[in-house]
Amino acid sequence: MSLCVLAPGTHSLLVDTGRPRTRGLGVPVGGPADRVSLALGNALVGNPPLTPALEVTLSGPTLIADADTGICVFGAPFRLECAGEPVPAGHTFTLEAGQTLRIGGTPSGCRAYVCVPGGFRTLRVLDSATAFEPIRKSDVLSCEASRLPGRDLGESFGSYNLVPEAGSLRLRVLPGPQVDWFDELFFGRTYQVTPASNRMGVRLDGQPLAIPKRELISEPVAPGAVQITNDGKPIILGIDGQTIGGYPKIAHVIAADLDAVGQFRPGDVIRFQKVTESVAEDAAARQREELRRWLRRISLA
Repeated sequence: MSLCVLAPGTHSLLVDTGRPRTRGLGVPVGGPADRVSLALGNALVGNPPLTPALEVTLSGPTLIADADTGICVFGAPFRLECAGEPVPAGHTFTLEAGQTLRIGGTPSGCRAYVCVPGGFRTLRVLDSATAFEPIRKSDVLSCEASRLPGRDLGESFGSYNLVPEAGSLRLRVLPGPQVDWFDELFFGRTYQVTPASNRMGVRLDGQPLAIPKRELISEPVAPGAVQITNDGKPIILGIDGQTIGGYPKIAHVIAADLDAVGQFRPGDVIRFQKVTESVAEDAAARQREELRRWLRRISLA
């Protein structure tokens, strides 16, 4: 059974847990840009958290089912139409055989995950189902036939939603190894996300920093590193970012805020907030516990 791709959307990519053990080979981590949204979407359809799903970006694909297929599109509030009728984002539903699902744009956030019971069956490379290229028109996404009753996480989920709202967005960071190369005023400035952003990195525009006349030998980098490029402006490395870089790193996004980076869209305004390691550790622990709580609630519902 399968979903056939009638239109691929802006950048729709099959993802799972990614490739965390291949960074020593120079291969990026990959996987979902927003792990929490993937985990919750999978939970709503009865899957383990990192079961292969389709990550959609800014505008989604159009899919047609050749058999009844239970679906949940979870993450940013994309506009959905099932057989011409609107479907709320974040709700489970059944796309019946011959029906078409159209995933439009989203007024806020950037990404969501198309989850189906059992996940999408796809080729594994380097022990991961995360694709290296987005889907294309006429591709076939193989999955199990299934049906799902309608359900969602309810209104109480709103306080846990990581999708950024319009306006100035706070991003918590730790000082980077080259923070002393730059003016401390960096942490008080605002920056705007540019259209030149993708899964490799979020490029920001704003008042440029003075670049010191120093050289840096390329060294390991990881998703969340905030590098200052030669034009004095920041770029936040994304989940597909390179494993080694030569730009100085002024800061690093804390683990609890990495999923929010995956939801930044062009035009969003970012402000960096410097925090301590203890604050970062506490935030990560709270996020893990909150996610466990929601996954337990879903499994028992």
